[in-house]
Amino acid sequence: MEHDASDAGEARYELVISVDARRSGQYSDADKPRMRERIYRVLETAFAQAGVGRDAVHMEDRGDGVLVSVPGRIAVTRLLGLWMVEVHENLREENRSLLVPLGLRVAMHVGPVRHDSRGISGRAVDLTCRLADSSVTRQLLDREQADLVLAVSDSLYVDVVSAGGKFIEPARFSRARLALKEGEVSAWFHLPGRPAPGIGPSAPEEPGPTASGPAGGAGTSPAAAAPERVRSDRDDRNDEGDEDGGGDASARYTAQGDLSVHQHNVYQQPVHIGRTTGAGPRKD
Repeated sequence: MEHDASDAGEARYELVISVDARRSGQYSDADKPRMRERIYRVLETAFAQAGVGRDAVHMEDRGDGVLVSVPGRIAVTRLLGLWMVEVHENLREENRSLLVPLGLRVAMHVGPVRHDSRGISGRAVDLTCRLADSSVTRQLLDREQADLVLAVSDSLYVDVVSAGGKFIEPARFSRARLALKEGEVSAWFHLPGRPAPGIGPSAPEEPGPTASGPAGGAGTSPAAAAPERVRSDRDDRNDEGDEDGGGDASARYTAQGDLSVHQHNVYQQPVHIGRTTGAGPRKD
């Protein structure tokens, strides 16, 4: 994605996407290039399938993942909806032939982003990377044995996700509050093709890359080195003395396996956006 020299240092509101591979440190040196190739194939194919030109987005290599920014002229709903569906389906297809499935943690946030000759920076970038690396994101991916987990910032959920749209179902997101280095924030979590996930207590995080760390994950922030404190909607209800479990039922639902029904904008293989994949439902 090209930027005029006159725009150097100017902040523009863009969608930031952080993509990290699950347990990338467990890949051998010989396996990492193949892992990286699969990540790029999944993401770039999804951009093409969603009608987003590769030259329209900025992509930075992060060693075990990718950092992306998308300009405002491209609808955020297309990335949250159709693009995420395609990423999930492409990832499932890649994993069919793998003994150890590739898992992806994806985070999204919209905010001011600055571009320079070396890449992008700003608080919006930092927050997106921390959401992708959060303990809740890691736990959901492992606990639910999922291929993909999506985390979105509270502002993105309120401004875009909550209104719904094509392939966007707000009821399938669950909220949690995270204590990050910069302070406590709310975020929303989604497992594509599944009901709203249950959010449990956090586990200690493994050291991981930060937005300011070099590609390959050599940099580690104090926040990444310590456990996050997580609060869910259920905690709020208990604090308020809600004994009968009223409120948002999605916060109490624990997802188990993929859905096998067609409902609203969610569909399962073998039919996929008008094209047939030729394979039946996968057994997770």
